[in-house]
Amino acid sequence: MSSLPSFDTKNEPQISRSVEKFFKDYKVMELLRRCGLRKSKGIPLWSILSYIFSNVFRDRSMYMQQKSGKCTAGFSKNTYYRFMQNPHINWLRFTILLAEKIINEHLKDLTSDQRADCFIFDDSLYSRTGYKKTELAAKVFDHVSMTYKKGFRMMTMGWTDGSSFVPIASSLLSSKNDQNVIGTTKKIDKRTIAAKRRIMAQSKGIDVVIQLLDQALKVGLTAKYVMFDTWFSNPHQIVQISQRGLNVIAMVKKSSKITYEFEGKRMNVKQIFNACKKRRGRSRYLLSVPVKVGDPAKDGAQIDARIVCVRNRSNRKDWIALICTDMTIDENEIIRIYGKRWDIEVFFKTCKSFLKLGTEYHGLSYDALTAHTAFVFLRYMFMSVEKRDDEDDRTIGELFYCMADELADITFNHSLQILVEAMFESVKEIFQPTEEQMERFTKAFISRLPKYMQEALTPSLAA
Repeated sequence: MSSLPSFDTKNEPQISRSVEKFFKDYKVMELLRRCGLRKSKGIPLWSILSYIFSNVFRDRSMYMQQKSGKCTAGFSKNTYYRFMQNPHINWLRFTILLAEKIINEHLKDLTSDQRADCFIFDDSLYSRTGYKKTELAAKVFDHVSMTYKKGFRMMTMGWTDGSSFVPIASSLLSSKNDQNVIGTTKKIDKRTIAAKRRIMAQSKGIDVVIQLLDQALKVGLTAKYVMFDTWFSNPHQIVQISQRGLNVIAMVKKSSKITYEFEGKRMNVKQIFNACKKRRGRSRYLLSVPVKVGDPAKDGAQIDARIVCVRNRSNRKDWIALICTDMTIDENEIIRIYGKRWDIEVFFKTCKSFLKLGTEYHGLSYDALTAHTAFVFLRYMFMSVEKRDDEDDRTIGELFYCMADELADITFNHSLQILVEAMFESVKEIFQPTEEQMERFTKAFISRLPKYMQEALTPSLAA
């Protein structure tokens, strides 16, 4: 995606219709009410929601729109800030419920049962540089620059089938260590949604992964695999996810502290790699070995898995290791499926570059920042559905299957006729058989083919 359409007079009606249809099809207003959104008087909720949602298509903020006299919101900035800072709305549950509707009621119908759909977990820096009083802002480690920065780690869970990516849930993680927390903190009743949100913000990342996964599974979301990179790849995490009936494909951390049982010994991944003979030549992978993951005493169980080592594309002398708990698929399939993890990296880039993640809202309230993140997710869901409907012809319903079947039959019949005719011409040219011999050869050849191939070749034989 190179750019977003601007919200001018030319395309405003089209965008407004698309947004209204999306909200209606997936019952966005109903889901928000289920998640604690209440308004008894004043500005209609639809007006506030549609304005905030569509504001990404405008070139200016609400403040600049009001200053230039082009603001069409119909309400003041105070209404906007009060809505964003509402502590009673469960934004986490809202995005999970909406993602479940989009995936189970729309995208799953466009995806065959054989395709490997996946849950993906990853985090990205939500920068708050220059905002010292931002609630719960902390010094967090940025994996890209490998330095500590001020802000949050936006822990994100998403779903992909390889064609569409749908963000499911997120949590802006602060630091469990109070010394690293720079921003202010509030004392809130621990029974409220706002308090639970803040407790999650100061939990360990690996614990938040399990919490988000459990909430997604509870509402009916499913996937064949769970994927993440080295930052969340540890035996305890893998065992926990496997106990929930899901397979894991993840990148293995090259740490001497993380060990696996290999041939009756506890070894880390480097020791396993050095102890085994590597595949030669231009093989897609260097090594594939079965291991056992987890310690029954520490992790509660021990499960079978496979470690696949592949060359590092950016450094041919280096290697990376993948681990998979599904022992029924081969190494090439493991590598192929893990490639889908890149979808979440594209999601982060799109949100920050085009959907104004972290730049649209500059408030200090943790509740408001959570609401802003939910709106960015909502926009991406809308764009993901629009993109899939525009590109995937199966969205037109049964008409697609009639057209597709007909096109497939024509293509197959035509291709088969070309191949058979080319073979017969080659036989005539090289062996020079008589007409009788050629006729016997043709009948013998056709009789050995399956019935559907015989029917496909009937026009060619008649000619």
